[in-house]
Amino acid sequence: MTMDEKNIVIKMFGHEKLLTLSIDADDDAEFEDAQIIAYKFFIRNMNELLMNAENEILKYYLEVIEEYRERLGEKFADKMAPVISNKEELSKLIEPKRLLFPMVFDEKVRKVGLLLECTWEPEHGLAVKFEDEK
Repeated sequence: MTMDEKNIVIKMFGHEKLLTLSIDADDDAEFEDAQIIAYKFFIRNMNELLMNAENEILKYYLEVIEEYRERLGEKFADKMAPVISNKEELSKLIEPKRLLFPMVFDEKVRKVGLLLECTWEPEHGLAVKFEDEK
């Protein structure tokens, strides 16, 4: 399996970000039809999809924040997992890094992955999966 990569600019949390765009391919560099459809749909509807991702990331963050703050302890909690109230504040905690169009081996399923670095989980980061444009 090979991977085709290039850079792409997206807008998240009110800021333009430069990401690596990765598309998995067969050894003969052929993309799946589902990947092509997912890519075209994502590019056409990027602003709406990314806004939905922002809302879901905020929802997730608000669900897990207390657990992370306890785990991090008083010394690091405010820096790595601060209490926030809106998605604009997430821009200081999250850095989008990669947009991925994986091979899925099912023509009926379209997947896109958005990989991000985040302060509260520096080792593992954060991932958003879009499946069939949701």
